Amino acid sequence: MVVDFVKEYAKLLSFEPEKIKVEVVPHEDFDEIVIYAKKADVGRIIGKEGSMVRAIKMVISGCRAKEDKNYKITVKAYEK
Repeated sequence: MVVDFVKEYAKLLSFEPEKIKVEVVPHEDFDEIVIYAKKADVGRIIGKEGSMVRAIKMVISGCRAKEDKNYKITVKAYEK
């Protein structure tokens, strides 16, 4: 549920939504959600002064109470 939300939200913000890829990296204390996007879209997903990522984290914080899981969001550009 959370991963699907993050993926769809990132697609709405990007110039090339078909290039967005999201993966979950489980850690001991939390799950890291990594958003891969083209270099031009990384700034749009992060937002001015991190405003877009903060908005994503705010919504996810509501899910945290329900699922009893912590999440971390990371945005990375494709290497190519």
